[in-house]
Amino acid sequence: MSQPRTIALDAMGGDYGPTVVVPGAALSLERYPTLNFIFYGDEPRIRAELEKLPVLAAKSRVVHTALAINMTDKPSQALRRGKGSSLWLAIDAVHKGEADVAVSAGNTGAFMAMSKLILRPMAGIERPAIAALWPTVKAECIVLDVGANIGASARELGDFALMGAAMARALFHIERPTVALLNVGVEEIKGVEEVRQAHAWLKSTDLPLEYRGFIEGDQIGQGVVDVVVVEGFAGNIALKTAEGTAKQIGEYLRAAMQRSWLSRLGAVL
Repeated sequence: MSQPRTIALDAMGGDYGPTVVVPGAALSLERYPTLNFIFYGDEPRIRAELEKLPVLAAKSRVVHTALAINMTDKPSQALRRGKGSSLWLAIDAVHKGEADVAVSAGNTGAFMAMSKLILRPMAGIERPAIAALWPTVKAECIVLDVGANIGASARELGDFALMGAAMARALFHIERPTVALLNVGVEEIKGVEEVRQAHAWLKSTDLPLEYRGFIEGDQIGQGVVDVVVVEGFAGNIALKTAEGTAKQIGEYLRAAMQRSWLSRLGAVL
């Protein structure tokens, strides 16, 4: 990342607010020194964390607001009373051109609803999706939707494919990203009606992507495509299952390495 970029941060988002968000920004700055940050939220609490991180403080500014969105707020509640909140201001900074991206660890439903209202979707796109960068044996792939929507029509799955391909072009610099639909099998007769209809449309329509048909869950980590499309309910379960499996394997390895002095020595080396 050579060009300076500005990140608007909802400092009050998540379970721990500035005590985690601010140090997290410091880690990002270590990796990408050209970043700048705007923190939105309780200024005294944010300043208290920035004082511990002078390098980050020099690249940051703070915008105070006493209003924050709770994790328990419904999207409709957040829209009614959330204008001027730390989340709203972070998103609005992107809309105004003051920041390149908004980041929040807070209420996902509120984040999606506010983003759709303030930023507006791509032309022709009805519903936004949450995309995850998924590690594979080859490189990262994009998986969407992983929880913004419960269920999806064939058209919405097609929209997710277009959005995922656009994201892949921007992140991976691939002119024609490869795209597949996540399904319970690779045969054309498999899956629910919406998935089969989306498959037929993606296969028959001239789009700026290379459609590869269906893939199954065990193929995501193999890196067979750049973009995997799935409706949000199944996508969220797949994501959480993968995260839990990774933690489980980590615990197995940690336990195995602590069984003997030779294993512990090998872990150090």
